[in-house]
Amino acid sequence: MIIAKEPRPGQVKTRLTPPYSQVEAAALAEAALRDSVRAVAATPATQRVLALDGLPGRWLPAGFVVIPQRGAGLDERLAAAFADAHRLRPDPVVLIGMDTPQVTPALLREAGQALERYDAVFGPAADGGFWLLGLRRPDPALLLGVPMSHPETGKQQLDRLERAGLAVHHLPELIDVDTAADATAVAADAPGSCFAAALRELDR
Repeated sequence: MIIAKEPRPGQVKTRLTPPYSQVEAAALAEAALRDSVRAVAATPATQRVLALDGLPGRWLPAGFVVIPQRGAGLDERLAAAFADAHRLRPDPVVLIGMDTPQVTPALLREAGQALERYDAVFGPAADGGFWLLGLRRPDPALLLGVPMSHPETGKQQLDRLERAGLAVHHLPELIDVDTAADATAVAADAPGSCFAAALRELDR
């Protein structure tokens, strides 16, 4: 499952402005989203879900179930997305966002396979958050109340999982694209991505 916003100017990647315009930031967001959905589409799964704030566009390939996001804060929207996806098909759920275009099918496959042996999978982000969360049995209590967009979001989310007694498999740390410096680093890490191509076009 991917949780994402429709890439509309002024609504996404606002920390990229400046140096980029709102239109350019939205173009980078769309490119990152394209990479994310392609990685999920190439990963074995019983179901592929997009929990979307907004409307799908040409960037969405066939084969995804689109559900609306529910809730106020991000913790509520994450909890609702897990619950809704699990209600559609009661299998383990792996969730990513749209901020890590360098994600690969191999990493997502590792996360899915880990849920055969572990209760949860956790992928930390370099900014202190997390880029992936997988749960064998989604439970809103594992997410509700965890402070989001905070330097210790990842630590507190991991603490919540461990206090619940869950066995957690850890994935490598990735960089979320928030700032222009992040964008440069991620594009260098994934030079063949749509995101890297979009960034090269803007920086010409």
